[in-house]
Amino acid sequence: MEQNQFPDIETVRLLLRKLKKSDWQMISYLRSDKKVNEFVQRPSAQSKEKALEFISKTNSGFKSRKLYYWTITEKYNDKMIGSICLWNFSQDRKTAEVGYDLSPKYQKKGIMDESLKSVLEYGFKTLNVDLIEAFTHRRNESSKILLERNGFSLVEGKKDEHNRDNIIYGIRAKYAYAIISP
Repeated sequence: MEQNQFPDIETVRLLLRKLKKSDWQMISYLRSDKKVNEFVQRPSAQSKEKALEFISKTNSGFKSRKLYYWTITEKYNDKMIGSICLWNFSQDRKTAEVGYDLSPKYQKKGIMDESLKSVLEYGFKTLNVDLIEAFTHRRNESSKILLERNGFSLVEGKKDEHNRDNIIYGIRAKYAYAIISP
């Protein structure tokens, strides 16, 4: 793959692709809806201008290799239904954070599980990350179940300095291969 080409990921049911300007309405929804953001503290993107600004910033983050942000779509429908990203890389690029969101209409269908497995595989096998962490709200049971099902363990004693309600999970590459390999 060419260094500047965005790494699309195809799964059985999904295509994880680069964020496009035409995704602005779903970005606005995902970053502004109260249910989607019940457990997340982040800037809203209620206007088209704010959503387009987020898209531009996100795509610039990929160009500088600070962020890999995939739009989740069904394989034969280009409409964005959620997102998943690797970001917040350590200086030595051996640790990254995973983040995700999904339209409530598509939850409880295994979509995020399928997306997470493919992004873990990309992070560990292609980017050679040793540790992937996930910061989630202590009351977000769905997120905790997703993480634990995919081999993440609670990192005891580690705190999120930006959100005291978050707990931190992590998975190391050496433990992930049993989960992500067929």
